Amino acid sequence: MTETALHRAAQSLKATLLAAVFAMTGCAGMMNTPTAQSVAGLPPSGNVTITEDFVAGFGGGTGTLEYRGRTYPFKVVGTVAGPGGGVDKITASGPVYKLASVSDFAGRYTQSTGKAGFSSSGSSDLWLENSTGVIMHRQGTSSGAMLTLGKDEIFVRMAQ
Repeated sequence: MTETALHRAAQSLKATLLAAVFAMTGCAGMMNTPTAQSVAGLPPSGNVTITEDFVAGFGGGTGTLEYRGRTYPFKVVGTVAGPGGGVDKITASGPVYKLASVSDFAGRYTQSTGKAGFSSSGSSDLWLENSTGVIMHRQGTSSGAMLTLGKDEIFVRMAQ
């Protein structure tokens, strides 16, 4: 990798992390946790596949959005609220609801599970919603262990 490309990659990572920190610090209580009832009777708008790695409650990863016959790559930065203990890898996919445009997909997604405690390897089932009302239902597997206070947040940035 050239020095210029490395500098650009570092700048992109800094911008993503800064955006995630700002997005995750404000308005934490403004969104409701989506459920199956939130989308009852609605057809999925698209589908997502995400792979994330978490260390000490902070993580990142990549994913793809399939929407209207096209595939859109994106990057993810996330947190699991808690004392900061654990390592976890999550691979998940699922439907996306209430997506009217690809531009509505990026942003901060939250879920307050209310399930505080120690989570270990097994199945993963998250309902997440962003500020434009887009809902992701991610189901998959996790390997590792994490101590959580029951709140998950991710920030999605569309890849260039």
